[in-house]
Amino acid sequence: MKVFTQSVNFNADNELIQFAEKKVGSLTKYHDKIVDAEVFLKVQNTSDKENKITEVKINIPGSELIVKRETKTFEEGVNSAVDNLKRQLKRSKEKHRDSLIS
Repeated sequence: MKVFTQSVNFNADNELIQFAEKKVGSLTKYHDKIVDAEVFLKVQNTSDKENKITEVKINIPGSELIVKRETKTFEEGVNSAVDNLKRQLKRSKEKHRDSLIS
């Protein structure tokens, strides 16, 4: 699976990009037909502590799953988004399996 990572309003270091790509890449265990993934890392210029926005978009045949998180760190946002996507991918795969059976 190809993972595209973009940082908005700042330059992400290689460690952060590799972390995000590795975490999102692990989602292939939960759904074998993932086409690609896009990760957007954005910094909002606000006084809030939770000004890091992590958005992960997964493309699977016939659908796309999008999760957006606002957190204090990008690592926290990526972890939270990936956990949510695991559940969505499992659910999507079960629905697909159920539709094949009936």
